[in-house]
Amino acid sequence: WLDVDMMYGIEYEEFPARIAEVAMWLIDHQMNMQISNEFGQYFVRLPLKKSAKIIHGNALQIDWKSLLKTDVIDIIANNTTITLNEPTPEYTTVNIKTANLTIIDERTTSTHESIHIRNSFDYILGNPPFIGSKIMTQFQRDEVTKEFGNIAGSGVLDYVTAWYVKSAKLIQNTQTKCAFVSTNSITQGEQVGILWNVLLNMYGIKIHFAHRTFKWSNEAKGNAAVYCVIIGFANFDTNNKSIFEYEDIKGEAHGIKAKNINPYLVDAKDILISKRRKPICEVPEISFGSMPNDGGNLIVDDIDVEAFKESEQLSSKYLKPFIGAQEFLNAKNKWCLWFYNNYDPKDLQSMPLTDARIKAVEKLRNDSSREATRKLSLFPMLFGEIRQPENDYILIPRVSSEHRKVIPMAMFSSDFIVGDTCLSVLNASYYHLGVLQSSMHMAWVNSVCGRLESRYRYSNEIVYNNFPWPEAITKNQIEAIEYATQQMLDVRNEYKDNTLAQLYEIGKMPPKLVKAHLELDKAVDKAYRPQLFINEEKRIEFLFELYEKYTANLFTTGKIKKKK
Repeated sequence: WLDVDMMYGIEYEEFPARIAEVAMWLIDHQMNMQISNEFGQYFVRLPLKKSAKIIHGNALQIDWKSLLKTDVIDIIANNTTITLNEPTPEYTTVNIKTANLTIIDERTTSTHESIHIRNSFDYILGNPPFIGSKIMTQFQRDEVTKEFGNIAGSGVLDYVTAWYVKSAKLIQNTQTKCAFVSTNSITQGEQVGILWNVLLNMYGIKIHFAHRTFKWSNEAKGNAAVYCVIIGFANFDTNNKSIFEYEDIKGEAHGIKAKNINPYLVDAKDILISKRRKPICEVPEISFGSMPNDGGNLIVDDIDVEAFKESEQLSSKYLKPFIGAQEFLNAKNKWCLWFYNNYDPKDLQSMPLTDARIKAVEKLRNDSSREATRKLSLFPMLFGEIRQPENDYILIPRVSSEHRKVIPMAMFSSDFIVGDTCLSVLNASYYHLGVLQSSMHMAWVNSVCGRLESRYRYSNEIVYNNFPWPEAITKNQIEAIEYATQQMLDVRNEYKDNTLAQLYEIGKMPPKLVKAHLELDKAVDKAYRPQLFINEEKRIEFLFELYEKYTANLFTTGKIKKKK
């Protein structure tokens, strides 16, 4: 019933295209051998008369439906006679209602009034190129934006997203099912709101099954392992949905039945998390750290700081501890020349080394091709962008390894200058730190956070500002979280000879620290509901429901009637 000539494909390289044709013959032969063993009858298709139709070309430049337009039906018309002399697969029926017409079908001995032709695919599946938005060529970027109709934000989408939208257009009003192996970036971070808004709302796409993130590599020379998902979808819904979860991203998956699979591959409603400038809950605001834009001239390494102070005694007045993500996670000390709010011009007369550094910053900014940077040359002693908190704050590294149970965070005083590789939560308390260090928050991070390769790329506008905090928290619950947070910090201090990167590596966390986080998780869980959550899936399902509740009325508008 199935033969290789019913298979179609598009391959960008010539040699793999030919390999695909041979592979289809081989799999056809293997299936025939299997059915022969099952039924005790020898099935063979030799000599080979048919082959799969594999096109060598760019799949985004080819009309996929054109693959079906083969010379299968040979029509000869003379007044009243049409002769069909080639078999055609039976799919959609085209009825002929012409009077005085005789149909001679050489495939059968009967005469009828229906011609069956193939006009859609049963399945579309593949492994599109894994090319991130930041490394695409301009031609590839133009291909993507064209496929999306130049909608806002399409310029940040990965190359693979074009296959999704092209498929969505093709399968309208059909029973075609699709599935693609893709980089997991299309289910995380900023891309989700752009891609899936189009798929869900413009083309009515529903996800039927999904493999959550797993690590994939092949034996090609120089091939780098990538983190992938597999998403199966169609233009219609189904009650038979499954999510395949990987306990070990290099291991085997186990299936979980789902009521609905949303774009984050979570069993929840089709909710899209978009960028938001303000938090959805009443919590402290979050900000980027300060960006030096100085070519390294305003930064002093720890090994040089004492010599710097000895050479220029007045520099002690301006040297402040500087914290970036690397310094924070790996317990490295750095310093910066900080002239904001305490600059005295006459001091530079006795600080030639510092003055030379400032002049180097001025030249660097003057030589920039960016007008905004050139304007900063008027203030060469200051950081390019200053966002230093005035009070205590929570420091969050913007990029952190995926091999950690949580993204380590900590409280700092305003004397510590936070760099732009970090975020700062302003005027925060131990309650806020505790929630952000909990499994509830990490469940949210794992679902909506973007990735840099496989590392977490924490976003203020996607992750923090959309995070659903406890709804009706009591004073006792806040105190319980603050107490558990302090206990966790105390355990960290017991291992002060270890870096946070070392302490939080999965499988290597000290048992005492693991227990402290479990107690913190209990305190945070109880702030959300009386029952503890049994796993991350239950946590994220609850958080999506809470997010929907919080955001239900954010965009409703209406005129308030004046009282008479």
